[in-house]
Amino acid sequence: MTAMDLDPLWISLKTALTATAITFILGIFTARWMSQHEFKGKSLLDGIFILPLVLPPTVVGFLLLWLLGRNTWLGSIFFAIGRPVVFSWSATVIAAVVVAFPLMYQTARGAFEQIDTNIEDAARTLGASEQTVFWRITMPIAWPGIAAGTILAFARSLGEFGATLMLAGNIPGRTQTIPVAIYFLVESGKKQQAMIWVLVILLISFFSIAALSFWTKYQRRFSHRPAREVSADS
Repeated sequence: MTAMDLDPLWISLKTALTATAITFILGIFTARWMSQHEFKGKSLLDGIFILPLVLPPTVVGFLLLWLLGRNTWLGSIFFAIGRPVVFSWSATVIAAVVVAFPLMYQTARGAFEQIDTNIEDAARTLGASEQTVFWRITMPIAWPGIAAGTILAFARSLGEFGATLMLAGNIPGRTQTIPVAIYFLVESGKKQQAMIWVLVILLISFFSIAALSFWTKYQRRFSHRPAREVSADS
C-alpha cells in the first residue's frame, strides 16, 4: 500500500490561509469605506463586489481567464516578466480571494453599519484620531461580525473548486487542492481515497466553525463580567 500524497492538503491550507489574509484586509477596508461614504453609483459598485457570490464558479473562472490569460493585456504583462498567473499556485490564491471576498465584505459591512456612530463621534470630540477610533473602538465593537466573516472566507477558500480548476488547473504538487483532488479521484474510480479527503476537509471546516463559536462565547462572557472582576484580573 503506497503512502497517501499529502500535497493537496498543504496546497489547500496554504492557499486558504493566504487568501483569507488578503480577503481580511481588502474586505475590512472596502467595507469600512463603503459604509462611510455615499456617492453616485454606490449600489452598482456594491453589486460588483457581491457578484462572485451568486455567479457559478465556472463563470468566475472563465472571467478570470479572460482577464489574466496569456493573450490578454494584463496576463501578457505577467508572462513578459516571467510570472504567468494561469496554471500557477498564485492562480489558486486569486480564485479563492475572488470567491471569498463577498462573504468577508458583506459580513464586515453589516458589522460596521450596526455600530452606533455616536460612540465614535464621542471619541473624536475627546481628541482621538481617526486611526485610534478605528482600531480602539470600531474594530472591537465590530469584531464578532468580522471574525464570522473571516471564518466564512476561510471555509469558502478551502472549498473552492470551479474557478480554481479553470484558472489553475490540476497540477499535482502545484495547484491540486483538496476539492480538485476529490473530483479527479472520483473520476478515476478511486472513491476510497476521495472519501479520505472529504473527511479531511469536513474536519478542518468543523474545527474552524467550532473555534469561532468558542471565541464568540468567550468574548461575550468576558464583555459581561463585572468591572471589578476585570480590574482584579489586571
